[in-house]
Amino acid sequence: MTPLTLVVVSRNYFNMPAWLGLHAGSFASEGIALTIDHIEGIEEVNERLRSGQAQLAYGVTEHVILDAEAGGHQAIIGGNVNRLPFSLIARPGIEGLKGLRGKRIGVSSLHAGSSSLIMRLLAGEGLNWPGDYDLVPCGPILARWDLLRSGGIDAGLQGAPLNHIALDQGFVSLCEPRQNFQFTSLNVDTRWAEAHRDPLLRFLRGFLRAHEHFCSDRNLARDVAMKESGIEPHYADRAWDEYTRDDIFPRDGEASEAGVQALIEASALIRNLPTRARTHAADYIDRRWLAEARASL
Repeated sequence: MTPLTLVVVSRNYFNMPAWLGLHAGSFASEGIALTIDHIEGIEEVNERLRSGQAQLAYGVTEHVILDAEAGGHQAIIGGNVNRLPFSLIARPGIEGLKGLRGKRIGVSSLHAGSSSLIMRLLAGEGLNWPGDYDLVPCGPILARWDLLRSGGIDAGLQGAPLNHIALDQGFVSLCEPRQNFQFTSLNVDTRWAEAHRDPLLRFLRGFLRAHEHFCSDRNLARDVAMKESGIEPHYADRAWDEYTRDDIFPRDGEASEAGVQALIEASALIRNLPTRARTHAADYIDRRWLAEARASL
């Protein structure tokens, strides 16, 4: 067995394809002993990929763009959250996006990820950061949920099933972004990929099978979600229904060119990248690996 480490952001539903592949034996059948490391900080996930502590990452896609623009070696080789699965959840009493003026909004980081999306959403309502609201870098979805319940923030993005849990507990949804937007993706350092072609292709064959399993087996997805995240069965089913209905996880495992392009455009409006070298989604996606893995199934 070949050991590989996949580093992921927190213990949330975004990890379902990898969790399911682990439980279903999709990676083991390819001779891959996969370890999934759950990390709370999105910068730490990116740093572990850059440093070689992890060979693969379910990482924030914007990090790949920022790394590439800084002369780095990361590439998107597969999809993960290809379409936004979020509700912007706020405490009761806040009405509409304009009601966030002067409020504290939790984000994963000020440097990438959910902050870009929040800035873009609120700019459309005439609210601009930092003057009109505060962004609180508090980590990923689970940390935002804890702070929202404790009163540490007034609002934050939550994905299924936590958005449903929040609504059932009396919180309110200010908007439901569902457009194409490559929020997270399967990322790799291209230097490692080129030097480890065989184990990468074996991992990707398991990855492809895992995506097919997720989309076709609701019962298995429910069991895995309950074991890995502790959610109740009806919330696991609601999340699966939403993710399959809206194609949030790609059945074919591919990254979304339209989703990456939407991210590039949002990032360009928000991040100061005066020496931007790439402007097209295809410049950041390397589809060769999945194509070769799929051909060898």
